[in-house]
Amino acid sequence: MEPRRIALAVVLMAAVLILTPILFPSPVPAPGSKTAVTDSTSSTPVDTASAAATAAAATTASGVSALPDSVIAASQPVVMPVDTAVVTTTQAIFRTTNRGAALIGVEMPQYLALSNKGRTKGGPVELAKTGDRLLSFRLVSPGDTVALNAQTFTSTRTEENGRAMVRYDATVGARAITIAYSFLPDSYRVNVSATVQGAPENSFLLIDMPPGFRSSESDTTEDQSHLAYAFKPDQQNAKGVTFASLDPGERRIEVGPINWAVAKNKYFLMGVLAPQGVPGFAEVNFTGGVRVAKAATRSEATIVASLKSGAVAFEVYAGPQEYERLEAIGRSFETSNPYGGWLQGVVQPFATMVIRLLLWMKSTLGLSYGWILVVFGVAVRLILWPLNQKAMRSSMQMQRIQPYLAEIQTKYKGDPTKLQAEMMRVYKEHGMSPFSSLSGCVPMLIPLPVFFALFFVFQNTIEFRGVSFLWFPDISLKDPLYVLPVLVAITAMGLSYIGMRGMKANEQQKMMMYLMPAMMMVIFFNMASGLNLYYFVQNLASLPQQWLISRERTKVQPPVVRG
Repeated sequence: MEPRRIALAVVLMAAVLILTPILFPSPVPAPGSKTAVTDSTSSTPVDTASAAATAAAATTASGVSALPDSVIAASQPVVMPVDTAVVTTTQAIFRTTNRGAALIGVEMPQYLALSNKGRTKGGPVELAKTGDRLLSFRLVSPGDTVALNAQTFTSTRTEENGRAMVRYDATVGARAITIAYSFLPDSYRVNVSATVQGAPENSFLLIDMPPGFRSSESDTTEDQSHLAYAFKPDQQNAKGVTFASLDPGERRIEVGPINWAVAKNKYFLMGVLAPQGVPGFAEVNFTGGVRVAKAATRSEATIVASLKSGAVAFEVYAGPQEYERLEAIGRSFETSNPYGGWLQGVVQPFATMVIRLLLWMKSTLGLSYGWILVVFGVAVRLILWPLNQKAMRSSMQMQRIQPYLAEIQTKYKGDPTKLQAEMMRVYKEHGMSPFSSLSGCVPMLIPLPVFFALFFVFQNTIEFRGVSFLWFPDISLKDPLYVLPVLVAITAMGLSYIGMRGMKANEQQKMMMYLMPAMMMVIFFNMASGLNLYYFVQNLASLPQQWLISRERTKVQPPVVRG
């Protein structure tokens, strides 16, 4: 293969790796959305529900509605003890409290916390941080806002159709409020309903999302870097809002209808979904939290749900980001990890195709994911073998006619028309065209979308979490010994070296043979070891074909051009 094409391919691959975070940055907060945090004790400032406020106050100059500052804290005639209801399903252990009828914890016994060496600690994954609530509520009616966290409810536990039910009742002012949880027995899902007797029109329930998650990963820093919210507007693709993209106190308001919203870390999420077939939520609002040592580990999000005839119902999913489980929920919930930034429409489907293929290979072959990546890498190269063969031979043909083209360019440099005609004659005599050089590069670029998709897939695919292979304990984390990045660089250099056999390389080409593999090694240092493994296998599987073409090239005698 021509050295400059090898260099081009390597440069393109390196560009993908370097430019990925630049081309696909975290969603930028809406301009002009900065606002001071006015209530540091609540999970979301009081004035986030601009839709709710339309019935109670005029809009501000910026078009964002402002709620009244009054907050009703109704006194209760009897002081109720604070208790916690624990409901165990086959998948999770849920904890709710009668203080605010809030969801305060979810444990997942099937997933264990990992140590800093990638091995299990033995304890189950818990979503809630100490003192945080995963789900809490506020009630907005014209002129008033009630923080239900200040209310103590009466709890009632029942069972209905095989489902555990927890019902919370309280009287706030003159209104009876009921919040009920119905836990699906074989799922991470909970159906939630709220009713407010005598609620006036244009009343809203504010659903406060968790401000963060407890980390159960061996690399807590990386886990925290994935902290984000996501939401799905009706008739649009899902959108993401990372904690890091919001400055402290910065506010972003997204107007509905919103089908669902989630809070998530690297592998787990808690989502609130509007029931299928009904209008979505009125709004979802985000506010940046206070940072500790510049780390964005806290943020705030509130869903604004309209109370229709004093009632609203929604679904909650609190569990792992298992692709097939999320897909089964419907409403495009599997896109709760929006990939690709402004190219999401292209990247997300391709990444979905890759994860589906890997899951199918896993269920069909029954191998560990480490070996699945090995098989996948070899299979991609075998499938592309004919295209690569054609491209490499096209490159060889281009090298053979270069002396003819150089002679013609020298001879007819003063006559562009004659020069073009003679060049086309040479291309035609050798069964080629001016576009042959470009078509020869296309097969080199085909593996890049697969690698590109895997780059995103490894970020949140829980199926890879804690999977050990060879000497690394977790294929979703970087190689602890940095062996694979070195092997990737060595095999890349081997491909370049073999590709230059039988060709006269200049000093620039020789320098590129060493420089590009070195750059790749540095880039791959902090990438998932599974991604390193896939790329290393790709390089190994390419060596035989590169060697065969190189051998074929050395047997071809260069043409003799007569002056």
